[in-house]
Amino acid sequence: MIARRAAAAGLIALPLLARSARAADDPFTLVGSFEQGGLVRGIAPAGTAALRLDGQPIDVAADGRFLIAFDRDAGPSALVEALLADGRTVQDPLAIAPRRWNISRLDHLPKIPLPSAEFEARRPAELARIAAARAQVTGAQGWRQRFGWPATGRISTLFGSQRIYAGEPGAYHSGIDIALPTGTPVRAPADGVVILAAPAPFTLEGNLLMLDHGTGLSSAFLHLSRIAVPEGAAVRQGQLVGAVGATGRATGPHLHWGLTWRGARLDPLLAAGTMPKS
Repeated sequence: MIARRAAAAGLIALPLLARSARAADDPFTLVGSFEQGGLVRGIAPAGTAALRLDGQPIDVAADGRFLIAFDRDAGPSALVEALLADGRTVQDPLAIAPRRWNISRLDHLPKIPLPSAEFEARRPAELARIAAARAQVTGAQGWRQRFGWPATGRISTLFGSQRIYAGEPGAYHSGIDIALPTGTPVRAPADGVVILAAPAPFTLEGNLLMLDHGTGLSSAFLHLSRIAVPEGAAVRQGQLVGAVGATGRATGPHLHWGLTWRGARLDPLLAAGTMPKS
C-alpha cells in the first residue's frame, strides 16, 4: 500500500522498502529503507507547519516533501510528528530494523597504534573544515532524486564493517569502498553543490571532495587522485567530479563513498541500490 500511495503522489520509489502496511487514512506518505543506515523520503500531511523526528526539527519543502534517515547505530524506533497549522499534532511511530554488521575479531593482533605527532597536529584543522562544510546550507535539491553510483566496480568493503583488535574495537567503516584503478572517473550520484574540494590531501581522506545534496544530506569522496570541480560549483547528477586514487590512508586505489544526514552515517548501498555490472 505504501508503494502505491507513493507512486500516486509522484514520490521517487526506493529499493528495499521495509515498511509495514498502514491504515488507509494515514496522513504521511513514507518510502525508503526503515533500517539502520537507511534513508526515507516522505510527504507531510496537508497543513503541516513544522515537522519533527524524535523531537528534532526537520526541513519541509514548500511542496510538503522531506527526508529523514537513520544512523548505523540507530535504535529500534523513531517518531515522526507533524505540527499542523490548526494546532493539532499528527504522530507516526516508525520501527527501525537492526542489521548484522561484518565484525572481524582479530584477537592476536596488537591494539590500534597511537596516531603520530604529525597526525595529531594536523587533524583538528581537517575535522574543522569537514564540520564547516557540512554546516553549509546550499539549497541543493539532489535529495529528491534516486541516487546513482558514482563509479561501478567491485565493492571491497561494506558500510558498517568493523574490526576488533585484541578486544579493542576500531572505528566502523563509515562508507562503502569500490576497488577501481587510479584515474577511473567519479561522477555525482545526485545533484549537489561542492562544499569542500581539498586543495591538499588530508591525512586520512587524501584528496577529499564533498557535495551537499540539500536538507542536511551530503556525500564525501575520499582518496581521489584528482578533483575536477571547485568549491561552490553546482553539479548535476552524473557529472564528472573527480577520479579514483589512493591518496591519504589507503592501501590501494579505490573510491570511498560516504553518505551522511545531519550527523547520521548512512549506507550508500541503500541509497543507490544494487551495484550495476560494470
